[in-house]
Amino acid sequence: MRLGFSLPQLGPLAGPDAVEQVAQSAEQLGYDSLWVLDRLLRPLNPQVPYPAAADGILPFKYSRVLDPLDTLTFAAAKTQRVALGTSVLNLPWYNPVLLARRLASIDVLSRGRLRVGVGVGWSPDEYEAAGVPFKSRGKLADDYVIALKSIWTDDPVHLEGHGYKVAKSTIGLKPVQKPRPPIYMAAFTPPAIERAAREADGWFPVGIPLSAVGPMFEQIRGAAAKAAPGRQFELIVRGNVEFADAPVASNRADFTGTLDQIAGDIAAARKLGAHELVFDVQFSKDVESIDSMLRSMKDLKAVAG
Repeated sequence: MRLGFSLPQLGPLAGPDAVEQVAQSAEQLGYDSLWVLDRLLRPLNPQVPYPAAADGILPFKYSRVLDPLDTLTFAAAKTQRVALGTSVLNLPWYNPVLLARRLASIDVLSRGRLRVGVGVGWSPDEYEAAGVPFKSRGKLADDYVIALKSIWTDDPVHLEGHGYKVAKSTIGLKPVQKPRPPIYMAAFTPPAIERAAREADGWFPVGIPLSAVGPMFEQIRGAAAKAAPGRQFELIVRGNVEFADAPVASNRADFTGTLDQIAGDIAAARKLGAHELVFDVQFSKDVESIDSMLRSMKDLKAVAG
């Protein structure tokens, strides 16, 4: 099972020093990948409650968020080996032609280390800010992922979709990876699961308990095998880590508690057959400095092996 780590992208800690130190330390420790998320704003009165908080309000750290692709580009320049991934881009926010160029540029500049996680998001407030109809997000995602693949692999390119048109053209900037970088999708609704099975190279669930991940993955992997027999379909698990000094006894969320409890969750992810486990410690109360983040990175790597 590969191991990944989320870059310090949120709140007052986010900046060049933290991103550089975490990226380089992760590579030195033997982590396989670095990841960024996509958050546009923090509505003070959200139209839809934030699902990961009891009060429905996004954590204060979301008030300041580095752009995901700029952060990956910076990390690419500071590292040599580690893969660079998005977990996940809200695909409908982006013009797919421009996005294809930005992502291909990262793959070229990093010498083939890009991995593309995409989803559709959940916040109507962010869709309003991006100028994209919230109710169209599924159809846009279907269209845009096909466009990305075409731009990366076809020559010449000839496309027309929602809000864009490419006359028959040569788009010479192609990713280093052939035929293209891997695409992962976060999905839990039936249409999104069908999309992931049809178009993605793996499933990257966010906010789904480990107890539910296994059965859902079997469903998606089965559908993917029917859509493209023989294709490898990966499972990537995200562990949102929250450390505690004493064991958490009741209503414990996955990857929360003592290091021993978190080690049990790591073992559970491995037992599920996860191809990769990505740690995100940015919201843990014990991680409020670069030094504490680096200590957490070392501790998690030690228990994960």
